[in-house]
Amino acid sequence: MTHPALNKDSIAVITGGASGIGLAAAVRFARTGMRIVIVDRNEVKLAEAETIVRVAGAQDIIAAATDMSDRAAVVALKQQVWDRFGSANILMNNAGSGGTTSCLSAYDQWQAILNVNFHGVLNGVQVFAPDMIESGRPGAIINTGSKQGITTPPGNPAYNVSKAGVKVFTEALVHELRNTEGCAITAHLLVPGFVYTGMTGLDRKGPGAKPASAWTAEQTIDFMIDSLNDGDFYILCPDNDVPRELDEKRIAWNTGDIIENRPALSRWHPDYKDAFEAHLAGNI
Repeated sequence: MTHPALNKDSIAVITGGASGIGLAAAVRFARTGMRIVIVDRNEVKLAEAETIVRVAGAQDIIAAATDMSDRAAVVALKQQVWDRFGSANILMNNAGSGGTTSCLSAYDQWQAILNVNFHGVLNGVQVFAPDMIESGRPGAIINTGSKQGITTPPGNPAYNVSKAGVKVFTEALVHELRNTEGCAITAHLLVPGFVYTGMTGLDRKGPGAKPASAWTAEQTIDFMIDSLNDGDFYILCPDNDVPRELDEKRIAWNTGDIIENRPALSRWHPDYKDAFEAHLAGNI
């Protein structure tokens, strides 16, 4: 079964589309003959990506230098897409920003991450989704989350909070869409594994630097397309080191902190080290 929006007549808008997972998605969609809108803040990479996506077979393309955290800029982007193509069918909110933080890191550092990772998704959905719904045509909204937004490991709370927000927002979104009369739009949470992209910084070390444990962006998009066709909401991607079973046990343990009244983040608490390892060994 194929998701009804994955066809040559669709218009796909991909944010963070100039590199990594976003570019891999744009190329994959272009190969079906879709009209493509790649969105990114990096104008140099955007120009390079436009060439790559054209070669991949896009019917037509817009390459838009847009900051998704800027609501007015997103409104202008939507109008540009509407004037050229009409309503989008696929919206992939993939733009993201990383960086190491603590709970006491500078407010501006927190805001920079939250603005891109969460408010960029919020802006994309609120600006594009009404027209998508109104069109009555099949469509999909794909928001890129993170395993860190589910298991929330220590070390980068700003990023974790932003991605946890994307998860909660997308869960609420899919509920609202499926309860909207006449709506043919689905919503999905893409949760990549360890991927060889600019977000990890690995691709800047050269082609030979990809760890054996990492997936390529193309593998991640292949998995995403298969999951969309299966109707999955949670697109929980494995990689070459972490199988789905291990992800499931980590997530179950994390949720168990509440149910069992363990200390928060007990997976990283020295008093629970043996219990966590036993939990994994007994179930994988």
